[in-house]
Amino acid sequence: MVASNHRFRSITELWLGGDHYKWRALRANGVPERLVTGSDTSDWEKFQAWAATVPYTLRNPLYHWTHLELKTAFGIDKLLNPETAREIYDACNDRLQNDSAFTARGFMRHYHVETVCTTDDPVDDLRHHRAYAAEQANSESTKMLPTWRPDKAMAVEDPVAFKAYVERLGAAADIDIRSFSDFVDALQRRHDFFHDAGCRLSDHGLDVFYAEPYTDAEIAHIFNKVYSGTSLSDVEVRKFKSAMLYVFAVQDYNSGWVQQYHYGPLRNNSSRLMRAFGADAGCDSIGDLNTAQSMSRFLDRLDNEGHLAKTILYNLNPADNEMVATMIGNFQDGSIAGKIQWGSGWWFLDQKDGMERQMNTLSLQGLLSRFVGMLTDSRSFVSYPRHEYFRRTLCNLIGNDVEQGLLPFNGYEEQRVRQMVEDICYYNAKRYFDF
Repeated sequence: MVASNHRFRSITELWLGGDHYKWRALRANGVPERLVTGSDTSDWEKFQAWAATVPYTLRNPLYHWTHLELKTAFGIDKLLNPETAREIYDACNDRLQNDSAFTARGFMRHYHVETVCTTDDPVDDLRHHRAYAAEQANSESTKMLPTWRPDKAMAVEDPVAFKAYVERLGAAADIDIRSFSDFVDALQRRHDFFHDAGCRLSDHGLDVFYAEPYTDAEIAHIFNKVYSGTSLSDVEVRKFKSAMLYVFAVQDYNSGWVQQYHYGPLRNNSSRLMRAFGADAGCDSIGDLNTAQSMSRFLDRLDNEGHLAKTILYNLNPADNEMVATMIGNFQDGSIAGKIQWGSGWWFLDQKDGMERQMNTLSLQGLLSRFVGMLTDSRSFVSYPRHEYFRRTLCNLIGNDVEQGLLPFNGYEEQRVRQMVEDICYYNAKRYFDF
């Protein structure tokens, strides 16, 4: 959409096309699936269903996000409900269809977005990235950078799907993969390709961390076994995933990348929605698997061998907050301020309470001043106010502390407090990712 500077046909496409947050709210409000993800309903009907749902989202972050987006993107300072739905729908569509600034790139310019990092599979040819980069080579437009997301390269639970993926990887890397060594070589070649395209981050979606002991011979045997179509035991799956996480981490360290780990979801809980829609249908939830020991073993091996890259950990279960906040302190090495980061409240925690709990815990156990701040993985081109939502939440925390006398606010300390806020909102990330 960015490469082609996509123009949206309606506010429904822009807002509801892939937003599983809204889909969950619609279903919870009794809206039938045909008005959520159905293909036989009009954009107006779906928008009308969302407008009728919004008043029932009071105290849900969707209520704030909806109205921040209407106000900051479209200049509409009205509450969305069944009475205002038609007026707002028509006003938004008029801007989308007739204003040259209301396109995919236009929204990024409007929100002063400097850099966007997408998530891309190692087999992706990155043609849209390369086309956009060539077109914008001498401009001040938003940078679009790929992010390495190699989850499918360790998904050995399904031998048939894994073999098909290995064949796609081999074709992309121009390597005939016959062994685990070939497999790693192909991934390294694609890693280099991504690096040449500007990639400086990896991102890994995990249920838990994997750090099982294994030998190289075991992993070579496991690869041959699954590639031949034979199902693996649970122990073999864990060993292979452990080996792959290590391979990925060393590749990232050698390239000077930042590695990110998003862990803790329980995915595709509704088999009914999975059958009808597939993954990312809005039927994932927070998992409760214990991962502290394996996380520690994984990070410790890399740290002990001198291969621990800059790392950001994102937990989905808030019960892990104190564990992660104390875990990152174990592996700081003094080489980089805030080298090991605890990422911002993610997914179900990407809201005022989740953000406050994360920042309060980080303040107690680490250095909030070195925090790289907000991340959002929304699919919407008008979701940038979620960063404003984060900034308001952060400033509210700091402001309340100042008013209560918990933070000093005069002379040198006033400047330190102000700089801390600016760093968390902008400069820490800019320095950390070297953008």
